Formats: sequence, C-alpha cells, structure tokens
Amino acid sequence: MNEVTQYKPSVLEPTLTLTDTARGHVLSYLSKKHGMRGIRFSVKKTGCSGLSYVIDYIEKSEKDDLVMKLANEYIIAVDNKSYPYLKGCQVDYVKQGLNHQFVFSNPNQTGQCGCGESFTVT
Repeated sequence: MNEVTQYKPSVLEPTLTLTDTARGHVLSYLSKKHGMRGIRFSVKKTGCSGLSYVIDYIEKSEKDDLVMKLANEYIIAVDNKSYPYLKGCQVDYVKQGLNHQFVFSNPNQTGQCGCGESFTVT
C-alpha cells in the first residue's frame, strides 16, 4: 500500500526579495542600530489608490509575521495580512540626487496614484 506524504517546506519560500543594493543598505543600517534585528514589510490602507507600503526596522518579528533570513542574525519579516499584496515583490534601494528611497517592483500591483504614494491590486 502506498502512503501519501504531504510536503512541508522547512524554510519559508521567499515572499519578497531585496536587490543587492537594498540588502546592503538594510544591513548597513541595522549594523549601526543597537537592538534592531530586521526589517518588516507591510501595507496599509491610505492614499487615493488604496494601499501604501510600510517599512519598519524591528527588534523582533510580530507573532503572525512570515519570517525569512536576511543575513547572520538579521531577518526580513512580512506582515501576514499583507502577504497577498507583497508576494513575489522585489525591493530595491535607489539614490537619485539627494533623494534615497526603497522602490517596489510588485507583480500584484495593477495601478498607482499619480503622485506614486499609493497603489491598487485586483
């Protein structure tokens, strides 16, 4: 008789990825901030298109966060409720003149407001 075994990954599949530039920026920042152990990504309802990205440096993840290893003792945490909006997202860190910002390449995004502060998904 054959048995069916359900596969359960031992490591969380990547929910979102950081470019080398973004990863370097985050690690540099975290190494200078005593007690900070990671970065947390989520979304909140706001703006004219509906959602905006939220980035927090954290000491530890929240109870329901999806957690991935960033490097050594550092982590990337994704808010569980925000997961459907961030799945497959790539985050970059861009410097343009005096401006520095995280830039999201999100396959779930179907539109954004004219000012670029918020986005929509279907």
